[in-house]
Amino acid sequence: MALCTPILAQWAISERRYLHQYPELSGQEYQTAAYVRKYLQEWKIELIPCEPPNVVGMLRGTDGKKTIALRADMDALPVVEEGEKPYLSKNEGVAHVCGHDGHTAILLAAAKWLSENRADVAPNVLFLFQSSEEMLPSGAQAIVRQGAIDDVDAVFGLHLWQPLERGKIGISMGAMMASADDLRIVITGRGGHGSMPHETVDPIYVASQVINAIQGIVARCVNPIEPAVISICRMEAGSTYNIIPNQAVLYGTLRAQSEKTRQLLARELKQTIETLCSAWGADAEVMVDWGTPPVVNDERMSRFVADVVTDQFGESCLAIVEPVMGGEDFSYYLERKPGSFIFIGMRGEKSCYPHHHPRFDIDEDVIPTAVELLIQLVKRF
Repeated sequence: MALCTPILAQWAISERRYLHQYPELSGQEYQTAAYVRKYLQEWKIELIPCEPPNVVGMLRGTDGKKTIALRADMDALPVVEEGEKPYLSKNEGVAHVCGHDGHTAILLAAAKWLSENRADVAPNVLFLFQSSEEMLPSGAQAIVRQGAIDDVDAVFGLHLWQPLERGKIGISMGAMMASADDLRIVITGRGGHGSMPHETVDPIYVASQVINAIQGIVARCVNPIEPAVISICRMEAGSTYNIIPNQAVLYGTLRAQSEKTRQLLARELKQTIETLCSAWGADAEVMVDWGTPPVVNDERMSRFVADVVTDQFGESCLAIVEPVMGGEDFSYYLERKPGSFIFIGMRGEKSCYPHHHPRFDIDEDVIPTAVELLIQLVKRF
């Protein structure tokens, strides 16, 4: 029997549309946090002190021997939203084009049901309404650092996921998403006139060699069965057509699905780039700005999720998904506690644009499924 009734489902959709109209950037979700706190107080869910604008609430279970944590992220992106939907963003230049408004509404709806049915809730439930998933410093890292999940037995989170077919609930038994680290390479040569390259150390030419060599790290230094990506996405060099500059700067991203491979990439990058630049008479400074670790699901908790999905929604709804190279700061929770990250598929006519696209929108028809899943995870834990 479905616990997320049509009335609760419509309430969640209405809340999602309100949140969609008032998006806030990472670390600035104070209005959203106040909105969430108001509901938690109304439902007599205990507010746990935490670093704002994160909001943490605790519902005490009838047994209370175990504690399950559920997480939703609240931040939006610096994107000008496009489209004709009646709930377009009212905050110019900021938009929920990833689905976090849906995540917040889903967790609010689950909290509402659980607070109204306390007699049926055995474990303690910790509600993590998290700031700053999209940008560093990470809201998840702040919540973990302050000890909010120290007494938690398991932690679960979900993502409304456009790449996955609507009607599917995706789970992985291990690596789910990649680490996401930023790379900056400063190559310093000796500039001069474009007509006399032999009298210069051309940092643009050296940079082109570096870009080629970097791909050899993934091809020849990383175990072929280990996913890894190094992408150079931006280059800055020069100011005019006939002057070879002194410096070129490359920016990129490193992605891996294990900590071992993540460290290998950083180590090999530094050695390869410094050696290559030295061979051409240039100096190199390689800086890795460490971001979020890989999202690695606990196998036992993922099997628990899979059992709940097949029992409640049918075996055809369960999808064992391939890992993706996108990053997610849910990884900070999984570094400390067993748990699982879950994809709620929604690809179809209503959600045909990818995440972060100006016309991205979620398929609200999948919201009841997500709410039901969270409630069932708590009840069956």
